[in-house]
Order: sequence, then structure tokens, then C-alpha cells
Amino acid sequence: MARGPQDLDRRDLLKALAVAVPAGALGACRMEAPRAAASPPRPREVANLVDAQPTVEGAGVHLRRALGSHALPMLDPFLLLDEIHSDNPDDYLPGFPTHPHRGFETVTYVLDGAMEHRDSMGNHGHLGPGSAQWMTAGHGIVHAEMPLQERGGTDRMWAFQLWVNLPAANKMIRPRYQDIAPARVVEAMVDDASVRLVAGEVDGRRGPVEGIVSAPEMLDVSLPPRGSMTRALPPTHNAFVYVIEGRAEVGSARTAVAAGQLAVLGAGDLLALRSASGGRMLCLAARPIGEPVARYGPFVMNTEDEIRQAVDDYRAGRLVGG
Repeated sequence: MARGPQDLDRRDLLKALAVAVPAGALGACRMEAPRAAASPPRPREVANLVDAQPTVEGAGVHLRRALGSHALPMLDPFLLLDEIHSDNPDDYLPGFPTHPHRGFETVTYVLDGAMEHRDSMGNHGHLGPGSAQWMTAGHGIVHAEMPLQERGGTDRMWAFQLWVNLPAANKMIRPRYQDIAPARVVEAMVDDASVRLVAGEVDGRRGPVEGIVSAPEMLDVSLPPRGSMTRALPPTHNAFVYVIEGRAEVGSARTAVAAGQLAVLGAGDLLALRSASGGRMLCLAARPIGEPVARYGPFVMNTEDEIRQAVDDYRAGRLVGG
């Protein structure tokens, strides 16, 4: 009795396939698992919006604090952002006389006016409009930053002070000072925006600040009316936008951010900015450190014991030169 297809055993089926299908064709017929489509880049939206608060620092300098206040104590690794902006010399001329630092980095960026820097390493810098200074305090440095009224200039002083934390492994390194003249700041166009690049990279061009462990990006972005800018932003970095003139709209939600407001950015891959009426903003990003932070005045360490040691070292003259 002949067997029908339903009666074929496994060996008969394999023989039939070997005859009916050319050699090598079975391999070509293997099914591959479908590949997951790559997710499109995602703009970073505003996660928190903070108003800069007026305060007095140094020997009596009137300024606005956008980061480092009760509203936003820090955004790892950023510890502080202050803005000095006044046409009244009484607001800023008292300056920041000689004082110590240990365990972090200070960044000074001048838009208008002038400041003079002197420190215990023998550095002497003159910061005019467009200048930047990135000082790694490390083990310890004593310095002074004093605003100047220059002959023939205006009474306006417009500058920013940024503090950036250091990881424990770098808190006691030798101090380092990077003095950036205006001509060294990279200028580029990104979409509609005019960008001054202090740190980071734009279109293959790197900013002048080098060798910073948190891999920071620092951009001074100016947008014309109805202008926009989109650029990649490391998704691993914490980031914020501080509007210094006009208004900006941030992210795909176009969250409005006015001058004197700091927008903390949430997760994503892109920095997306627009401005209907035109605006200028500082855009900062850096890799978070993720370590405990102990702060006391000009010292930033990991533990209270390390803070007490910093105070003792300063009083005993051991802070500098280690």
C-alpha cells in the first residue's frame, strides 16, 4: 500500500528535501530576527526652571545667583553660577580680594568691563570683554579677582563666575590656570545661531579650554529673531541653559525661558533652542561625578573631615604648593 504525505517519517522528509532543494539553498532561506529601528535623537526638555536670586558676595559685590542657591544647590558637577551685571561701579568695584580655594574649578567669563586676576602661583591675568579664565584649584590656590574701571571705558560690568566640582581623585592635584584671550575663543555658526565656544566641540572645532576631567561644554549662543539651533549634546552629561538677554524656547515643547532664568535640561540627545524675538544664552554641559559633596565657603571636598583639614591647612599656610 502506498503511503501518502501524512505517512512520511522524518528520514523520508529529509531525503525529499535534499532532492528537491539545491545544495546551499537551505542556508540562504534562514530567517533573521528583525532588527530594532534606531530611536531618533530626542531633544532635551526643561526639567526645572529657576530664577536667579540677588545676593552679595566677596567684599560687597551685588550679583544674581542662578545655581548654588536653595532653589538649586547644585547640578553635578556644577556647583555655582553667578552673574554680575551693573552700570553702577559701587555694585562691583569692591571685588573679590585675596581668598583661598581647594577641591574644584572656578571659571570666569567676561562680556563687558574688565577684571584683574592674581594668584599664589604667580599668575597675573587681565580679563577684558570676551575673555575667559578656567582655574583648577586642586590642592589649593589663593587668588584675587578685582573688577576694574578702565580709562575710556564704560561703567558697565557684566561677567559670570561658574564653579565646577572635581572628583576625589583630582581634588588634590597641582593647581592649573588657563587664561583665554578673546581671540582664542572659537566662533562658529550653528544653524541660525552665532556661537562662541569656550569648551567642547562644534563642527570638529574644539574650544580653547583643555584637559578638564568632567569633559565640559561651554557655549555662548546668540539667536536672531525667529532663529533656531539644534546640536547634539552628550546624553551622559548634565546640562542647563541660562538666558542672559531676551528670551529662548527650549526643547520640542518650546518651554519659554526669560533673561535671568536657568533651565535644567532633562534626558535626551539634542540641545534644541529657538527665539521668536532674539536672545543670548550660556549653554553648559558636563559629565556628572556622582560622589558625596561637602562644601564650606571656598572649599569643596567629599567629607566634613576633609573640609576641616582644608581649613587647618589654610590657617597653617599648607594649602598652597602641595
